[in-house]
Amino acid sequence: MSGTLEHVLIALAVQILCARLTGSWWLGAALATAFFLGREFTQAEYRAIENFYGGSRAHAPWAAGFELRAWNLKSLLDWLAPALTTGALASWHAPRSPARAAI
Repeated sequence: MSGTLEHVLIALAVQILCARLTGSWWLGAALATAFFLGREFTQAEYRAIENFYGGSRAHAPWAAGFELRAWNLKSLLDWLAPALTTGALASWHAPRSPARAAI
């Protein structure tokens, strides 16, 4: 699970940097989430090619990375944990409307 924790810390660093540079906490959350989702999707695609298509990209369909059998709990957590953490932080920093602040 240390990989997941590292992903969360990197995502938070990206989010904080983006917030400092642009003032948008949501931009940082989106960038970090997109990076880790793309990374895990690529790894799932390579796992599918290696395990189910004889190690040959030519034999794999274009959507090999979308195959559920290529995903595991660790790969899901490696992008979901940063996404949920940065999303929660962005929500916490989101400006509140006067009506919403009263709730």
